[in-house]
Amino acid sequence: MGMNRDMMARLQQMQARALKAQQDLAEQAVEGTAGGGAVNITVTGGLQVQSLKIAPEVVDPDDIEMLEDLVTAAVNEALQKVQALQMQQISGLAGQFGLGLPQ
Repeated sequence: MGMNRDMMARLQQMQARALKAQQDLAEQAVEGTAGGGAVNITVTGGLQVQSLKIAPEVVDPDDIEMLEDLVTAAVNEALQKVQALQMQQISGLAGQFGLGLPQ
């Protein structure tokens, strides 16, 4: 049983849209913050860290653990936002092709 041309065209179209969505996602950036903005990280949808800023007042050589916790919290917040972007992309693609995603 071979695929008909229409189905092949649809599959190629889906593949092209998925690739475009992936490229679009990689170009988007989200921010994660912690400590009331003392630590700020920017991460792309492609999971690349664009920047990490740490306010000088939170750099205490006697309390490195607090700084580590703030950086960890900011990174985790940014990654959660990237996951939300990814789900939006997937949902949009699925909707375009009439594929429902479970809620």
